Formats: sequence, C-alpha cells, structure tokens
Amino acid sequence: MTPILFYGVPSGCSFGSIVALEWLGRPYQLSRIEMPETVTSDAYRQINPVGETPTLRTESGHVISESMSILNHLGALGIDLGLGHKQGTPGFDQLNQTLAFLNTSFFGAYVPLWYALEHGSDESEKRVLTEFARAKVQKVHTDLSTMLGDQPWLMGDHRTVADAYFIGIARWNEYHQVVDRRDYPNLQRLYDRLEADPAVIFAHAIEDQRDAVSSGGFLGEVPFDDALAVDLLQAA
Repeated sequence: MTPILFYGVPSGCSFGSIVALEWLGRPYQLSRIEMPETVTSDAYRQINPVGETPTLRTESGHVISESMSILNHLGALGIDLGLGHKQGTPGFDQLNQTLAFLNTSFFGAYVPLWYALEHGSDESEKRVLTEFARAKVQKVHTDLSTMLGDQPWLMGDHRTVADAYFIGIARWNEYHQVVDRRDYPNLQRLYDRLEADPAVIFAHAIEDQRDAVSSGGFLGEVPFDDALAVDLLQAA
C-alpha cells in the first residue's frame, strides 16, 4: 500500500512531513485536507478522532497522527540517509529532544496568535494574546538560535526530520510578523537554506496548488473521499 499523508491547508504544520517525505525518497501520495471544514468533519474523524492534521496512513495500512510521531516514523525509515537515528543512541535522544522543543515551545508560542487571528477576538483580547505570544515567540527564537549555533543544520552537519519540522513552523512568522528573523542570524541562515531546498519549494507549490516538481517519491494527490474509502475498506 502506498503511504498517504493527509496534510492540512492553509499553512498546516504538516508542511514539515511533506518535506520529510520528499527527503526520504520513497513512494507516497498526498491528500489535501481543508481547515477547518474537512478536518473537523465526521468523515475525517474516522481516521483521526481528534480532527487534526497531519495524519499518515503507512505502507502497512496503519494510521499515525501528530507531527512528532510521524516525523519519528519517517526518520526511522531514513536512518541510512541521516534523517533519523536508531532508538537508544545519543543521536536519537538529541533528535527527539529537538523535535519535542519544536513541537511544544516553538509551535506553542504561535498558538495565541492563531487563536486571535481565527476566532475574531475583540481588540482588547487580541492585544493581550498578541503581547503574550510576542514574548514567547521572541524567547523561543533566542533559545533555538542558541541551540543551533554555527551548525549548518539543527542536528549538526546533516539535515534531519527536525529541520523539516522547523521550516513548517518558522514560516508562520511571515503571517504574524512578531520578530525580525534577521535579529537571529543563525536562524535566518537555516531558514534561507531550507527555503532554497527543492523539497521545501515543492511543499509550498503543493499547498498553493501550483505546478509542483518532486525531487522525491511523490505519486500524486488522492481526493480525501477516495482515500477514506480505501481506509474503510481495509478496516472492513
């Protein structure tokens, strides 16, 4: 069975999983999930009960949700490419620690901003949320810049699934304009390197529904209803 990644638009954190799949180079398909319409539907909750993206239907047919779990799964498949590390090794522990920081602190810093943007808060509430988030976003940029140092990638001299996840979240600053990334030269350098990567260019094109040129194993998009029918057939 060809793996299918159910990715969320607009601007879902599933962007990082698309990049990681491209880097992995194995055959896969994508299924576009509109947010909030499709992702909160009863149909989508049949494969992801919490109604969130991304969700990955693997080659064996089982389903994984949550970015950190999906990226650890893809990293394990790409150990020979340097995308992940064997569990129980220092490299795995460091990668898992970095993914956890990105998943909680980096992602979480932007949550109040998305809430203020999407829920039509009144001006006073929006101001409080924005000020709260601004302090958090500035802190996580400082912390992550320190973690990166002068390394070319988050884990050192080669890219991993952590870099894929980073770019999917880091681009949110383009919407919210909380920090000037040039104040964090280490992160700006990593951001620019990733934005020039063919897998990242591909993921942007996929989200924007432009012509997308895969450098990996992309086998096309599958309408959600068709992908769901296959899942229900397998379950039966």
